[in-house]
Amino acid sequence: MAREYSGSPKHHQLESKRKRLTWILGVSGLCVLSYILGAWQNNNAPTNRSEVYTRVGCDVGSSPAAGESQPSQQVSSSSSSSSSSAALDFQSHHQVEITKSVEVQKFPPCDMSYSEYTPCQHPARGRKFDRNMLKYRERHCPAKEELLLCLIPAPPKYKTPFKWPQSRDYAWYDNIPHKELSVEKAVQNWVQVEGDRFRFPGGGTMFPRGADAYIDDINELIPLTSGKIRTAIDTGCGVASWGAYLLKRDIQAMSFAPRDTHEAQVQFALERGVPAMIGIMASQRLPYPARAFDMAHCSRCLIPWQKYDGMYLIEVDRVLRPGGYWILSGPPIHWKKYWRGWERTQEDLKQEQDAIEDVATRICWKKVIEKDDLSIWQKPINHIECVKSRNIYKTPHICKSDNPDSAWYRNMETCITPLPEVSNPDEVAGGEVEKWPERAFAVPPRIRSGSIPGITAEKFQEDNELWKNRVSHYKRIIPIHQGRYRNVMDMNANIGGLAAALSKYPVWVMNVVPANTNQDTLGVIYERGFIGTYQDWCEAFSTYPRTYDLIHASGVFSIYQDRCDINCILLEMDRILRPEGTVIFRDTVELLVKIQSITEGMRWKSQIMDHESGPFNPEKILVSVKTYWTGEAAQNQQ
Repeated sequence: MAREYSGSPKHHQLESKRKRLTWILGVSGLCVLSYILGAWQNNNAPTNRSEVYTRVGCDVGSSPAAGESQPSQQVSSSSSSSSSSAALDFQSHHQVEITKSVEVQKFPPCDMSYSEYTPCQHPARGRKFDRNMLKYRERHCPAKEELLLCLIPAPPKYKTPFKWPQSRDYAWYDNIPHKELSVEKAVQNWVQVEGDRFRFPGGGTMFPRGADAYIDDINELIPLTSGKIRTAIDTGCGVASWGAYLLKRDIQAMSFAPRDTHEAQVQFALERGVPAMIGIMASQRLPYPARAFDMAHCSRCLIPWQKYDGMYLIEVDRVLRPGGYWILSGPPIHWKKYWRGWERTQEDLKQEQDAIEDVATRICWKKVIEKDDLSIWQKPINHIECVKSRNIYKTPHICKSDNPDSAWYRNMETCITPLPEVSNPDEVAGGEVEKWPERAFAVPPRIRSGSIPGITAEKFQEDNELWKNRVSHYKRIIPIHQGRYRNVMDMNANIGGLAAALSKYPVWVMNVVPANTNQDTLGVIYERGFIGTYQDWCEAFSTYPRTYDLIHASGVFSIYQDRCDINCILLEMDRILRPEGTVIFRDTVELLVKIQSITEGMRWKSQIMDHESGPFNPEKILVSVKTYWTGEAAQNQQ
């Protein structure tokens, strides 16, 4: 007997299919929701300073006792108050050369005699080179077998530097234990020792009333506060008081001085929170592009401007923007008043000034004014008249077949760097820049003209938005806006997007463009009103140890991983980073895992985080903090 069905077979089958479909959709929906919640939880960024340093594992017990000497990055380590977001675990998903299964290489501390080691300007090495034209004071980097594979120690009583703007006027004596300048320059008020600190009264050899009053004198002669002048270069800067006091007028100066008998001039400048580099005008070009600075300055900088066929003035002309100013004070200016104090004859000083005037005229500069101790010249806005004047002045000639921006280990030349061609006498060669602060976000002339391959005005604007979002993200993981950082370095600056996004904070950025990349963008950075330099990161940077608070390294190790040992790059970063300073790496997961493993042996604490756009972006972020330790403490630990 056939089995009876209570309903239609067709209807029963449809009902069953509907139930299965509903079940499948329900399970799928739950899976998707669980994945999204998990991704959101892992990508949740820490929202405050305490949280990020707890998450990267800072040891709050490693710093000195309380008081002013206490490092500023000590934080509460209560795990109950920190975010539930865990560090991203990439180790089990990615194979790299160095993994947790391999013992981490521990880098020992160097001897305390290396506490102020400057590898490429090491006096003992420099003495082996030619003293002619001061070549021995130029960059002479150690060979591979000479590299130090150890950590440069901080002085035993190192303290976190004063915050800006207090740091402009004060620095801890224990951080730079050198009294030489306070003795040698006592009359000139460069620096004074007051108890446990240095005070910088703002004095200088040629501005006994202080840098502020001296800058006011300059402002009466040329416009410093209109926004037209933004970038400046100070040759032979001393402790950079001129650059320090220009900052409140929204002028950013690149100050440089050689490592010489006046101990630690550049170190003092950077300790104050003022941009500076170790450098000298000798035989090689300054490491800056052509048409970079709106103003150049020399206050008794002891550079023989009139010698070597005017080569040093010709180099200043190369880096000076069309219409830019050159300011000279000190010998031989106003020699009729000072010649006895300078211990030189009137004839000698007059001859020197006449020679300088002659070189300036031959390179087409016009003298704006000479008043009291100041003499000011101006570079022409284009070379139409300068080319015509070669019929009168046979030397120096205008350079031919030359890349004017080429400046990394490139010898200076005694020919005039040509300006871009113009169609009429009133046109600014290369294009006019906007006044500051609009200049920071206006499309730079080099991009407008299409001279930077692959970078259009549209891409420039996109880059601005990109870095605005990135800095907003960084604010959630490190204390950018709290005054913790002052000296910032961008190791691969591209077109200066990070510096522009940080311009509203009390920081300055050393924008570095790798010298061996295909795209030279440093000229664009200067056109935006920021400063920077060329650098090969297989070599050491021209600065003292412990001079940067925050280092940003985006894609640096992708560039250099096959060119040199990344251990050496990381050790150099450790050298120039202050105790408790921060590094932000952006790179592939594989490289970041490798970097993290190496830095564990350098006493850094770090954590890999997702890209600001979320976990699906293959680029990740590694935030590292250099722990506090000193040479004395390190020796006790051994």
